[in-house]
Amino acid sequence: MCNFFMGKCWGIKCVAFLLGIILTAELLCGFCFSPSIVIVSETKDGQQEQEPLQLYAQAAVLMDADSGRVLYGKNEKEMLPMASTTKIMTCILALEYGNLDQEVEVSSYAASMPKVKLYMKQGEKYRLGDLLYSLMLESHNDSAVAIAEAVGGSVEAFAVMMNQKARDIGCFDTYFITPNGLDAVINDTGQKHSTTATDLARIMAYCVTESSAKEQFLQITQTMEYSFCDVSGNRNFHCSNHNSFLNMMNEAISGKTGFTNQAGYCYVGAIESEGRTFTVALLACGWPNNKTYKWSDMKKLSAYGMEHYNYRDIYEKKQFEDILVHNGIAGVLGTPYEEAYTSVTLESPTEESLLYLLSEEDVVEVKTSVAKELTAPVTAGEKVGQVSYYLNGELIEEYTIVTAEDVEEIDFSWILHYIVQLYLPN
Repeated sequence: MCNFFMGKCWGIKCVAFLLGIILTAELLCGFCFSPSIVIVSETKDGQQEQEPLQLYAQAAVLMDADSGRVLYGKNEKEMLPMASTTKIMTCILALEYGNLDQEVEVSSYAASMPKVKLYMKQGEKYRLGDLLYSLMLESHNDSAVAIAEAVGGSVEAFAVMMNQKARDIGCFDTYFITPNGLDAVINDTGQKHSTTATDLARIMAYCVTESSAKEQFLQITQTMEYSFCDVSGNRNFHCSNHNSFLNMMNEAISGKTGFTNQAGYCYVGAIESEGRTFTVALLACGWPNNKTYKWSDMKKLSAYGMEHYNYRDIYEKKQFEDILVHNGIAGVLGTPYEEAYTSVTLESPTEESLLYLLSEEDVVEVKTSVAKELTAPVTAGEKVGQVSYYLNGELIEEYTIVTAEDVEEIDFSWILHYIVQLYLPN
């Protein structure tokens, strides 16, 4: 009998001991998650200043089309009119939201547009797909309005679509009023039809790398000659591509010229070389008689990109130690203290590479932040840290570190089960 009561007392002491551990863990839970930052890659001291280029354009950008990173900029955030480079947005919206076989009836407003124009007449009908060649090869202003009215319902509604698309792809310094790029201003607000070199390069990058209609866009803008007629077959037209840069560099894959009295000569283009895609935007690149300045700037910026930037794999594979888990149930029964402190395995990111377009002067840092301790319960897939990649101090990529398994919490039912296993006969 004495032994029986002594056994009961010992069991009660075990329960009290375990409850004490649980309460202590709960009091300390606020201190368990303590991330630490560790820089795990070497970096170079100092970054060389950007090599200056002598450009004619008032504003210019060379962009990595895949990442959207500006590789070279000159007044890249200055808002300026962009003339007919506007038409790349008109074209991509028509391709994404229009029906290329749709019959477009010409309005009096479309027919009234100034040259350069197709000289369509009110009431005539054209196939939408044919008008896109008129738009992009010859830069016809009346075709742009007819397209906008067909796809958006009106020029004003289409401008809303243009501005929404600009915001969707990260262009917040762009304001569209017309589908053809003619100089325009909203009298009530003073807002002008304008963009920045950065935004224009980003819109072109979207057209050639991201849009669901990118293949059609490239096909149209690479076509050198195109013939078509109106729906009635009474009028025939022939279009020639005025993007001379397509014949100046083998790497050129797309582009659009532009000119108005306010905008001067403008150009936006895309080049592709050894798996790299660059876009270039030039605004206010001379006025008559300096029409060729844009080609000089295009060659200079294209050569700069191809010479200085190449893809490099910056991915670093990580292995992480198990994290201590307070008040967690281990897989095998042991002493109460052992049961109160267990660990959880972590899952590393599954990526095998991270390719980024870099120059020799670029500095890459990899930083790891992982929780030191956790408190049960823990569920598999729970975020406990991240691996962050920085390029010249700016975050470019981040991968999550998660737990690989569940860890249950020690509770009263587990304590009872533990006591039964430990003290009662089988």
